[in-house]
Amino acid sequence: MLDLDTFLTTLYVLVDDTIKSERQDDGVPGPAPSLSRSEVVTLALLAQWKQFPSEHAFVRYAKRHLRSAFPALPHRTQLNRLIRHAHDHLVAFGQGLVERLGSAQQPYELLDGMGVAVRNNRRKGRGWLDGIAATGWSNRLGWYDGFHVLSAVDPSGVLTGYAVAPANTKDQPYAEDFLAARAREHPRLRMVGRKARGPYVADTGFEGRERHQRWAEEYGAVVLAPPRKDRRLAWPYSWRRWHARVRQIVEVVHGKWTEVFRLDDERPHTLEGFQARFAALAALHNSCIWINRSLGRPDLAFADLVEW
Repeated sequence: MLDLDTFLTTLYVLVDDTIKSERQDDGVPGPAPSLSRSEVVTLALLAQWKQFPSEHAFVRYAKRHLRSAFPALPHRTQLNRLIRHAHDHLVAFGQGLVERLGSAQQPYELLDGMGVAVRNNRRKGRGWLDGIAATGWSNRLGWYDGFHVLSAVDPSGVLTGYAVAPANTKDQPYAEDFLAARAREHPRLRMVGRKARGPYVADTGFEGRERHQRWAEEYGAVVLAPPRKDRRLAWPYSWRRWHARVRQIVEVVHGKWTEVFRLDDERPHTLEGFQARFAALAALHNSCIWINRSLGRPDLAFADLVEW
């Protein structure tokens, strides 16, 4: 366990070392920002812990306890603006850690979706994200208003890439767009990560023999997803048991985001705000794994990493 000062210093050094080779110009007009990009990224990551149920709560805490480390800490609205503008740096940091953690050498990756509610779907009115978020179904949440996050995780729990779409997006076309983006490596879609070295292990929602054959031919992506039990070519019991065992890690990862980090508390007003916050959460996830490995701790031992 690390005290907060040690954790914050370690995180800042890790951020600065990882993104210092990135392009310096943030492309933001006007006066120079009060915080460096490494400071903004560090604060964005720290704000994702469950200890801070809202942005207001984090800023109040930062003003009381982090002034010595960040003497130029701006007003909450300016800090939020700086974090939104730092989206690409947050993504670059998270992807840089994927490389440093050796995920490219893993034999396979896990592909799975997760519902993220950004509004109570029983509330009246259109809400802040009308036309961007949507109503969808999640086994964890039931019917909800928000986003459908598709993530790829390696066998050790490192988040290798992700994508964000409205909650009503179907798994199969969503996965196809994700795999296509990985195969083409577009610079504006860096958050999806690089193509996996081996196959993707997915659940039944991604089934389809013809679809899998097309993905392998066009994107070089082999997807292992069991057909439903009522299909003529259903998997035997031993295969399904193996599949359930290897996919446990992605369930653990998603649980960290809601139990240790504050993903379930997100109530963004803009898509850009949500994208920046999730990029920060993704980067924090990989940062904690890097720090745990440096301390000889289990990769996903997040809950007791910091002594608050």
